[in-house]
Amino acid sequence: MRYRPFGRSGVVVSAVTLAITDDMARRGQSYCADMIGLALENGINSFHVETAQPDAAIALGQSLTVLERRLVFVSLRLGLGRNRTGVVRDFSPEALMQSCEQTLRLSNLGHIDLAILDDPGEEELPQRSLTALKSLRSAGRVTLLGVAGVDDAMDAYLSTGAFDVLATPYGVTSGWKERNRMREAVSQDMGILAYDWFPEELTSQRKIEKAELPPQKRGLFGGITKAFSEPDPFEGVGGYAFLHRTSNWTAEEICLGFTLTEPAVSSAWISPRDAEHLEALAVVPDRDLPPGLGAQIEMARFSRREEKSA
Repeated sequence: MRYRPFGRSGVVVSAVTLAITDDMARRGQSYCADMIGLALENGINSFHVETAQPDAAIALGQSLTVLERRLVFVSLRLGLGRNRTGVVRDFSPEALMQSCEQTLRLSNLGHIDLAILDDPGEEELPQRSLTALKSLRSAGRVTLLGVAGVDDAMDAYLSTGAFDVLATPYGVTSGWKERNRMREAVSQDMGILAYDWFPEELTSQRKIEKAELPPQKRGLFGGITKAFSEPDPFEGVGGYAFLHRTSNWTAEEICLGFTLTEPAVSSAWISPRDAEHLEALAVVPDRDLPPGLGAQIEMARFSRREEKSA
């Protein structure tokens, strides 16, 4: 595992961060603990609590007792609450304070390293909510404040100077909008977390099948009969089909590796589906991308931009 400085915080974090998701929490406290323990064994010292389910915070707190608190970094997603109808968006000061205090009580971690607002709209975050978060920071319950999102509201939040961290989608398909936003964050010495680095358009099962297709049926004179031709599993991927045809790499691993070539990114969130998947992603920071792959990615990005503007 490789480690990187986290903005102006003075903290060093692993290049990948384990996101503890609703799916992971639904499998139970024991499963969460096993995944967290495996992450620690693979050198991961950064954890993002993405779910409000209690088992996640309990498992995290129990698992991290094997290390000094200063050696691990814990972030918490804020802005999603629960009521009788299910999960709701809630950026009220009461909801934000409750989320932080409940996580601290269940985990017994002492403090949360980063409280990060989940994609707030431009008018969705009251000033009094930000004041409440700053009070938690002043009291030592929260160390850093961050904001995550994709729309133009992020530019407004960055301009306030109130946040220490930006979480943003960033990967092979990212354009100048994301890059300019990251550049602005760097100018403010903010830490940057990357997510959605493996975009949905590249992840459908049909597109990640093996490149070796079944033998195609041939016509009377040896030509391929169009009516019987097998469909190309990469149809619709556009110029990014090469991601699925690179030896010894999956498309997902390439996308993660490319994201980590950006020096501004402190860590990338990963949401592994099982232990084997976690271990495969954990070794990506130590691997060098195949020669020429960066140029192929840039060419694919340019071609995609040309198609959109056409």
